[in-house]
Amino acid sequence: MVRPTTKEELIKAADDGFDKIMALLEPLTPEERNGRFSFDLSKEKGAHWARDRNIKDVLVHLYEWHQLLLNWVEDNQQGRTHDFLPEGYNWRNYGEMNVKLRDKHDYTTYDQALNLFVESHKKVMALAQSFTNEQLFTKGALPWTSNSTLGSAFISSTSSHYDWAMKKIRKYLKGRK
Repeated sequence: MVRPTTKEELIKAADDGFDKIMALLEPLTPEERNGRFSFDLSKEKGAHWARDRNIKDVLVHLYEWHQLLLNWVEDNQQGRTHDFLPEGYNWRNYGEMNVKLRDKHDYTTYDQALNLFVESHKKVMALAQSFTNEQLFTKGALPWTSNSTLGSAFISSTSSHYDWAMKKIRKYLKGRK
């Protein structure tokens, strides 16, 4: 899929990805929803293949990245300037953060995780709608986005992450058959 470059494309890509995830999850049996991932880690690149244990972990990962985006935007709009990743994390060590985000939800059920994801997607989409195309896709339009764009953060937290999630869930389901 082509990376969105306009507000309209961003919204469509995120909503389409969300709808595809929901369509993928809807017909699953309780056993499939709660089954444990068992990927052959010798064939997979990326720490996430070992990190996420089940679909619930994938859903809470998506939810937590929505929270990162929502909090980052809100704080910066209120003048509390900070980077996208929480203090102590950067793009070299954010894998450690992802493990903590997963562990935070050890007692979250699949149904709770799904509800969190659904509600946070709605909030992220409402927030995206509140920005102009220029604010989303012009470098420097918002000083706190540094050398990137706000749209890039939205894409990373929605459509790009949704593609990753679907790939992972499909691979899990394929391995169960």
